[in-house]
Amino acid sequence: MTTDAGPVARRQVVSWGLWDWGSSAYTTIFLTFVFSVYVTDSVGADLPGSVSAQSWLGWAVGAAGLVVALLAPVVGQSADRGGYVLRSTAVWTVGTVVLTGLGFLVQDDWRYLWLGVLLLALGSITFELAEVSYNALLSRVSTPSTIGRVSGFGWSMGYFGGIVLLLLVYVLFIAGESGPTAGALGVSTENGLNIRVVALVAAVWFTLSAIPLFLAVPETPPAEDRPARLGVAASYRKLFADLRDLYRASPHTVYFLGASALFRDGLAAVFTFGAVLAVSVYGIGADDVLIFGVAANVVSALGALSGGWLDDRIGPKPVIVGSLIGMLVAGVILLFVSGPTAFWVFGLFLCLFVGPAQSSSRTFLGRLCPPGREGQLFGLYATTGRAVSFLAPTLFGVFALISDRAGILGILVVIAAGLLALWRVRPPARV
Repeated sequence: MTTDAGPVARRQVVSWGLWDWGSSAYTTIFLTFVFSVYVTDSVGADLPGSVSAQSWLGWAVGAAGLVVALLAPVVGQSADRGGYVLRSTAVWTVGTVVLTGLGFLVQDDWRYLWLGVLLLALGSITFELAEVSYNALLSRVSTPSTIGRVSGFGWSMGYFGGIVLLLLVYVLFIAGESGPTAGALGVSTENGLNIRVVALVAAVWFTLSAIPLFLAVPETPPAEDRPARLGVAASYRKLFADLRDLYRASPHTVYFLGASALFRDGLAAVFTFGAVLAVSVYGIGADDVLIFGVAANVVSALGALSGGWLDDRIGPKPVIVGSLIGMLVAGVILLFVSGPTAFWVFGLFLCLFVGPAQSSSRTFLGRLCPPGREGQLFGLYATTGRAVSFLAPTLFGVFALISDRAGILGILVVIAAGLLALWRVRPPARV
């Protein structure tokens, strides 16, 4: 990775990207391809009542999003003001690691469904608050001319980390899961022990990968003209005042925050429910879905790298618009096809566009952000995203009451709304 700031900056870029590499333990293993599938497909398989485990998970994640919406702007603003963006990243990362490790307690019994759903919901809170501060560090490890490539590098590191970890846990703990033991290590499958051990592995993976960030990237001291502390009420008063000032100075920044809130909620839902749909709708085995996850991460990583290269050349908006259109096309096709082969083809086609949309959304805001307010603006980024974050999970849950396949439609509606809202947003100035 080349930046304009020399060898030290390159070391910081790699350390920053390693956090993304490690975070795949939560996003790929815990939230998407392993633990969430275990909770809905195994733990919740015999759940009494007419509401499916998938619907409960959708509603729980949606409720967690409302909590993030309330906390994120104050967390980001406070970290900026106090000069502890890096420390804030560390605190919320530790919270995510602990919740991931607690997945070991969730046994294969429907009475443990509530614990599994609770851990997934709480983990989504701590992880997204960690991302608020982590994203705010982007401007410290990049320049205006490299921000697209650095952001794309981070996303691709997350995908490649997911690939390596998925392969490891599949070979060591999951392959041959239909027998009394699974994986090359021969771990017992009784009460889901092999999957519960994977939760511990994911927690250790994230911990070790995150450490270089806190050693290589320096903390920024608080500005002298900023108050050291504000109460919660004062923080929200300042938030609304800042939003008003931001709208007056740069209304299209506010418009982008609203538009990205919609399409990012749809992107998050793809990760949250993609593996669940693969198993329940398209007939992919619970162990084979990990192989799909490896392929999906390869495709997404390539998309993020190419999207970052395009971002620095044509700007973030065309990359996002093209990616969202590609996802909608793939999603509509998935509504009408059946079987594992069709899911492999069109699911991977959809994954090609997820990475560029995520990465360029982050750089869009990074190019707009004034120095010293990264945490606050990325806190608003998380807040506006989470202000509507109940939409995709809730719509998925509602449509899933009709059929699991119909849940796809709820996700597509949210992505389409985000695309329409983004269409007239003025892009940031090119550097």
